[in-house]
Amino acid sequence: MSAHDLSEQEQQRRTTLQLVRNAGIEPYPAALYPVTDLATAVKENYQDGKTVCLAGRLMSQRIMGKASFAELQDSTGRIQIYINRDEVCPGEDKSVYNDLFKKWLDLGDFIGVKGYVFKTQVGEISIHVQEFTLLSKALKPLPMPKTDENGVVHDAFTDPELRYRQRYVDLVVNPNVRETFVKRAKVMASMRQFFNEKGYMEVETPILQPISGGASARPFVTQHNALDMELFLRVAPELYLKRLIVGGFDGVYEFAKQFRNEGMDRTHNPEFTSMEIYVAYKDYNWMMDFTESMIERAAQDVCGTTEVTVGANQISLKAPFKRITMRDSILEFTQFDINGKSVEELKDACRSMGIPVNDTMGKGKLIDEIFGEKCEGNYIQPTFITDYPIEMSPLCKRHRENPELTERFELMINGKEVANAYSELNDPIDQRERFEEQMRLAESGDDEAMFIDQDFLRALEYGMPPTSGMGIGIDRLVMLLTNNASIQEVLFFPQMRPEAKTTKVVLNDNEKLIFEIVQREKSMQLNALKEQVNLSNKVWDTSIKGLTKHGLLKVSKTDDLLIVDLV
Repeated sequence: MSAHDLSEQEQQRRTTLQLVRNAGIEPYPAALYPVTDLATAVKENYQDGKTVCLAGRLMSQRIMGKASFAELQDSTGRIQIYINRDEVCPGEDKSVYNDLFKKWLDLGDFIGVKGYVFKTQVGEISIHVQEFTLLSKALKPLPMPKTDENGVVHDAFTDPELRYRQRYVDLVVNPNVRETFVKRAKVMASMRQFFNEKGYMEVETPILQPISGGASARPFVTQHNALDMELFLRVAPELYLKRLIVGGFDGVYEFAKQFRNEGMDRTHNPEFTSMEIYVAYKDYNWMMDFTESMIERAAQDVCGTTEVTVGANQISLKAPFKRITMRDSILEFTQFDINGKSVEELKDACRSMGIPVNDTMGKGKLIDEIFGEKCEGNYIQPTFITDYPIEMSPLCKRHRENPELTERFELMINGKEVANAYSELNDPIDQRERFEEQMRLAESGDDEAMFIDQDFLRALEYGMPPTSGMGIGIDRLVMLLTNNASIQEVLFFPQMRPEAKTTKVVLNDNEKLIFEIVQREKSMQLNALKEQVNLSNKVWDTSIKGLTKHGLLKVSKTDDLLIVDLV
């Protein structure tokens, strides 16, 4: 990066960096720094005179001659520090304070401080610094939001695209963002503890898979060069987890990264996290009880309550949750009964409801569209939608009372699906027929239909006990428990379009002269500008054309005058 590409502040910081080095101070020391305390713990467990050693970013400075106050921010929060020149520089040489602290430290630099805890005259818990060390120099200035005496925040770092692209900056300057990700970790820890207490084992299954299976979704495709074979990034871990149930484990679960080559919006990211669990000798009724208990526990662990606010809605995550069949749900909101209807009848119903259809859609897809368009958004309070038509659930066991249905539920909260569960299909002959139907859908143009997984069918033929499985979207659950409307807010690094490349415009001296004048005046007559720069006609013509070509200036005609404006 050349100096021309740097802002004035960035250039100044590099100059300061060299001054630090010239003074014999290493701006990026390699040695361990012996941190003993964290800012929040020091304030919450105040002990007057306690010796402490902290490290973090310098976030503000108030220099007052021989003594100064500053704010240090570590991973837990901020704390005030007090530095007296004669205490950090007890000898004749005062350069550590006069030069390093007062002149060469910039906001955002990492420093370490050793000293003792005290309270200022206004009662603020602070660190009286006896020794400080530069730990890392920041070469880019942080955006620094400021809060005035009325609590109004100015210069906030709020632009979503910048925040998602530069999450590292977002985490530093927006404490609420850090809290979201702390809660995300707590959600997963709560679920792990819940499963482990019941004796279920956490496992890992392949991300690169020879066959895309376990969900109806469009996969990402890649190539394994050494094996000369096509592989798919997993769309679901389901089929591998059920192989482990065949292998004799009674309960297995996985927090799984999944990849689906589909659209992006406020609730979908092509890379996302789910948790799937499979438990032998259980059914979907047991799994409903298990799921609502797990979510109630997570809400209590993370939020301290089962009553949560999501946008304008107050939602109770206290078990038990409401339960309703898919047929009854569609009937309630559309007055249309899906029971026994043919593909053409379902298409006609979709058209009458204003739902687009095409020739690739089978019964399952059509019913799913009706529910998604007309029913799903109505379920604000937690509701289990049960007993899905068999065409919608190729991996699910037929209903024990109605073979046209399956023993499946989806959990809806705040108008969105949060969890999906089955009494798992363990009849290998029935499963083969379901896979073959999926292949027929794929041949008719459905690019989300499943492939036949012959090895999974072979595993089922060795026998799988009655099993219930459940998958829950971790990202959506975290959105719910942190009151975030966008999935990008709960992913550290959401997928983004490529960052637009900015082309550096290099101006010659004559172009710079013209541009600086117009920049100062904002707008002026072309002839007046030409007279002021006093260039030859040829140089003038070349320079003004270059500036307009670069998109920096524009020339327009007003009445009989030519006017030059900044773009």
